Order: sequence, then C-alpha cells, then structure tokens
Amino acid sequence: MFDDATSERLHKDTEAGFIAIAGNPNSGKTTAFNRYTGARQHVGNYPGITVEKKEGLAHLSDGSTVTLVDLPGTYSLTAYSLEEVVARRVLAEDRPGAVIDVLNTSVLERNLYLSVQMLEMGTPLVLCLNMMDEAKERGVTIDIERLEQKTGLKCVAAVARSGEGLDEALTEAVKLSKATKGRIDPLVISYGPDLDAVLPRMIELVEKAKLLTDQYPSRWVAMKFLEKDKDIIGRCRRIDNAACDQLAAIAAKVEAHLRSTLNTYPEAVIADYRYGWINSIIKDGVLTGDSEAFERIALSDKLDKILTNRLLGPIILLVVLYAMYFFTIEVGQYPNDWLSGAFDWLSEFIGDKMADGPLKSLITAGIISGVGGVLGFVPLIMIMFFMIAFLEDSGYMARVAYIMDRVFRFFGLHGASIMPFIIGGGIAGGCAVPGVMGARTLRSPKERLATILTVPFMTCGAKIPVFLLFTGIFFKDNQPMVMFILTLAGWAAALLVSLLLRSTIIRGEPTPFVMELPPYRLPTLAGICIHTWERTWQYIKKAGTIILGISILIWAAMTFPDLPDSEMTMYDNQRASITAANEGKSEDELSALTADIDNAESAEKLRHSLAGRLGIAMETVTEPAGFDWRTNIALLGGIAAKEVVISTLGTAYSLGATDAEEDQSLAERIENDSNWKFSNAVALLLFTLLYSPCFVTLAMIRQETGRWGWLFFSLFFNLILAYAVAVVANQLLA
Repeated sequence: MFDDATSERLHKDTEAGFIAIAGNPNSGKTTAFNRYTGARQHVGNYPGITVEKKEGLAHLSDGSTVTLVDLPGTYSLTAYSLEEVVARRVLAEDRPGAVIDVLNTSVLERNLYLSVQMLEMGTPLVLCLNMMDEAKERGVTIDIERLEQKTGLKCVAAVARSGEGLDEALTEAVKLSKATKGRIDPLVISYGPDLDAVLPRMIELVEKAKLLTDQYPSRWVAMKFLEKDKDIIGRCRRIDNAACDQLAAIAAKVEAHLRSTLNTYPEAVIADYRYGWINSIIKDGVLTGDSEAFERIALSDKLDKILTNRLLGPIILLVVLYAMYFFTIEVGQYPNDWLSGAFDWLSEFIGDKMADGPLKSLITAGIISGVGGVLGFVPLIMIMFFMIAFLEDSGYMARVAYIMDRVFRFFGLHGASIMPFIIGGGIAGGCAVPGVMGARTLRSPKERLATILTVPFMTCGAKIPVFLLFTGIFFKDNQPMVMFILTLAGWAAALLVSLLLRSTIIRGEPTPFVMELPPYRLPTLAGICIHTWERTWQYIKKAGTIILGISILIWAAMTFPDLPDSEMTMYDNQRASITAANEGKSEDELSALTADIDNAESAEKLRHSLAGRLGIAMETVTEPAGFDWRTNIALLGGIAAKEVVISTLGTAYSLGATDAEEDQSLAERIENDSNWKFSNAVALLLFTLLYSPCFVTLAMIRQETGRWGWLFFSLFFNLILAYAVAVVANQLLA
C-alpha cells in the first residue's frame, strides 16, 4: 500500500521495521498515535487511494526513535469498506514489525474480534488495553496475566488520554518486532465440522496455485473464498482463474449445505466461531465485574436518554450548531480584525516602497489583497475547527448521525450518509472532498451516488469566508443567526435534491443503518489542538498554493490588456488641465482634485481587461440575480475554489480603489459600494451555498462514480439550481 520508496524507508527506520497502530473506531487508537508522535507526524493518502495515511516518529525510553503508522480504524478485516482493505493490505504487503492493537476494555469482546483476524494473518500483536479507568468505573476487572496466558500475547493496561501505559506498549512492540521479524505462526481456529472438512482441500489448491501465498497464510486465503471476499478473490483470479473456479465451487457447495441444514451461511459460521474462541477466553477468569455495577446505567447511557431523545435531541443539536457560530464570531472577530488589519498595513507599506507599475500592482492588489483576504479569516476558521474537533473526540458526532438517521430515511438517504455530510461541512468548516470520499462506506450504490451528489451543498470551510464577509456587512447584529440559517439551508437543499434524485433517476430500495455509539469522554487538549492544526494548516496551504496561483491569474486577467493609448492620453490630458489650472497648490491638494479622474481611469481599465469584458458580457444573464461584472468574475473563479470569491473581490476592489479608499478594508469598500444592496447580498450568499462544486470536488466525483456524466451533472445542475434560487431571492427582496 505504501510506494516502494516509502516502504523501504519504513523498514530501515528500525532494526525490524515500522510499528503499526490498529484498533476499532472510538477505541482511542488515534489518541494513542497523537500521544506517541505529537507534531512529528505526516498526513497524506495511500498511493492511488484516497484513504488517509498517517505516519510519525515516536521516541523510545532509550533515546532511539521508531516509525509509527496509524492504520484506518476498522471493526474487522473483511472487505466491506476501503478502509478495511487498506488496513489488511498494509499488514500483509508492507509487513509492520509488530502491531499495537488498541482495545476499548469496556467492550473487550467486540474489540478482540479484530485481534483474532490479525492473528489469523500471522501478525505479531501487543494488546494495549485502553480506557482501563472507564472499565474500573463500570466495575469491570481485567486479569491481564490470565489474558496473556490464554492468548500468548503481551498485554499492557493503558489510559491513552493521559499517556499511561503507552510507553510500555511501544517498548514491548519493538521487542516483539525484533524477535519475530514481522511474522508469527497464524492462529488456527476450528470453524466446525462443515468448514473444517473442506479447508484442507482448499488450502492444497491455494498452495499449489500460489494464490497470494507470498503475502497471506494459505488457510486465510482459502477462508476468503468461503467469505466471498471480492477483493481477495479478484486478485487470485488474476493469478490462476482455473484454481479459483475450483475453490469457488467448493465454497458454493458448503454454502448450499449450510443453508439447507442450518439456515445459515459460511460468513456467519466463521464469525460465530471467532466469537466463540473469544468468549472461551473472556469467561475463563479474564473478565470479572460487580453485578450491581453492570446493572447501573453508565453515564453515557444517561446522557443519551436526553441527547438522543426524539424530541430533545434535534433541539439540542440546533442549539449546539448555533452556539458554535455565536462563539466563533463573537470571540474570533477580534483576532480576525487584527490579522486583516495587518494585511492592509503590509499592502500599504510595500506599496509606499515600490514605484508604480505592474509589479507593484501584482504584489499589492494581486497577492496581498487576494491571498490576504482569505488568510484574514484564519482565526475564525481555527476556532470553528477547534470546536468541531471537540465534538468529534467527545463522541457527540456519532449521536448527530443517530439523530439525523430518522430524517434521512424520508429523503431516500442511508443513515451512514450522515458522516459524509458532516465531514463535507454539515457542521460548518468541513470539506466536500473527504465528504465525497466518505460515501465509500455505503454499500448501496444508489444511496452512495445520491450522497456523493448532495454533499457539495454543505457549508464547507471554503464557503465560510464568503459567508463571514457578507453577513458581517449586511447582518451585523444577527451574524451568528444568519450563519446558522445558511447551514440549515445547505442541509435542506441536500435533502430536497436527494429526494428528487431518489424519486427519479436514482430510484432504489433503502438499506438498514447500523452504527456504534461510543461512550462519551472528555477529549484531551493535545488531541484537539493537533486535529485543529491539521485542518487549519490544510486551509493555509490551500491559500498559499491554489489560491495564490488563481489570484495571480485573475490579477493578470483584470490588468491586461491595458487601455488604448488614445484613452490613456485623454485621462492624462484631463489631469494636466487640472494641474495647470491649480498651479501653486500642494501635491496632496492636486491629488484630491484629480481623484475622480484617477477613479474613472481605474474603473475603465478594469472594464477593458479580459476579466472585465467577460464579467460585463455575463451581466445580461446575472442581472436578475443582482450580480455586477465584479461579482461575476469572483463567482466564476469560485468554481476553481470557493475562497477565490474573496480573493477576486479583494483584487478587483484594490485595482479600482482611489487614494481615499486605499486604507479601507474589503468589507468597507463593499459596504460603501452603491451597487451592493441587501437583496443581491442575500442572493450571493445563497448562490455561493448552492452553486457548482470546486474543481477538486468535481474530480473526486468523477473518481468515485467512475463516470464523467455525474461530474457534468453536478456542475450544471448545481449551477442552474443556485441561479434560480438567487434570482428568486433578489427579486423578492429588491
């Protein structure tokens, strides 16, 4: 799963290779990884795959370092999702020296299911028994020595939030890595007379045809045919299709026998026997507890009676969303003003030091006003990301999915569609790209497609600067409420469009929704800060790369071609006449007298430029929505990236500014522009919320659906919908 260079480097970092961290979602795996690596981690994607890859360096007690790789959180290694496929391929192909398996001891039985599957693959494990403090509070006692005896694995008690036990777990993993060189004898479990009877013949066929035997144990590969694992079977068929036909025939015969005699199927039998093996260990003195403590309702259950209540749950969710906006705007406005002021000062300072000309215009109007307009919102974005990280790490995000599932079903979406929506900006500040990617977890192709096409309606982090700018100008007294309403409008648009699609071109039956609700826990400040910085840094990098490049292109389009010499001469003659008529006056007085001419010349230059001509040509179409040529250019650039709307307006108003306006912020210039009214400001907010996804999201839609048609559908359908809503809003409010 890693590229060859990365895989080679990982294995050279320590004597026996890198260490992987695995575990169920909500087991504390990511908390442990962040504790180990801190800021010494790198986030990217697996080559050719959009699943997130995290790796970092951890320090051992002897002063040496070891590379850690954070595997995607999974409940099993069965190929039901891309994350599960990625996790097991890293284990098989890249072969970590050892794996720290982080377990939530409060639900030990379920968490050990993943451990069993890794042991069947021959993966060296260290069991990190996390959340021991919570287990103790629930009256659960784990006999660690007994667990070690029964499993043959090193087991370490830990509390990842505080770091307790993590150093010992890592030390044991490194020892195991050096001792085993990344492989142990695979665990062999009896799967009952029906399956055990055919496995020897299947193993013989696998070994004879050498079906992935260089990566996986032959018994494990044989079981994948019984489990109908499409990923493994597909890879095996590329090696020896005839052998695979024989294996598939055996599996089909076993399945037919099980269905006729026991009314079950091989996958269920395998799962039952795995849990049977786990239960035999747990019930043999490993886990004990106070019966009264088990009977008491845990704190999470008490909270859920309120937070997931049919009536109170949605109300509390709305209050949480509104509180996020209120806190973000009230607290973040001060650092936001300071940073915006700093960029204004920088533009003025550099402008004073440089001679007039294209280079000065590029730096002050193109780069500083363009990119600075986007970076000026970093404090607000960071505060919002901080609160989102808190909700995620506390376990409340899972409750949001549970609450909204009841609503989603009515609109033809699956309950699991909620997480892509949330990631995409359902709780503002997300990104549509990982939101679209997140739809991979949906098994129904039609529900998955409907989710992919409607995720871009969410209030992603790229739209937030536009919303903050215009709500701050036209809704000064009610900015948090309007931001909150825009978020709800995004949800409403996504659900209504989904209902339309699922009733027409994407019809199909709904599938059931199953999801784990993790226990509530108090997030660590370090974990929240790491998550906040990761997202903020992505925002900053986007401003310094994509937005910078687009800002320069748009500046060039707004600057060239220049006015014809005849028109330039006309403006020069007008200034010369005023200067001659007011001979003896100071330079400042003359500048004030010629300000109108300078302003007219700047405005005419903009209109004459390539971008100006295009924007003016579009006015015949956009006039009903109240958009002038400057806004048209900004919205056109916003198809590349929504933040470009801000950078383009910043450039446009900077290029057209008079001396009196040079010290004004973009918000002040828009507020003083008579072309902007309440009606077309509302139209712009709604248009930005609904119109075409950015280029990267469109590319992801193409990749995830496999068809160019859905890319163009998302581009033009969203554009038409946004235009219609904007026209209606402008006409009704004008």
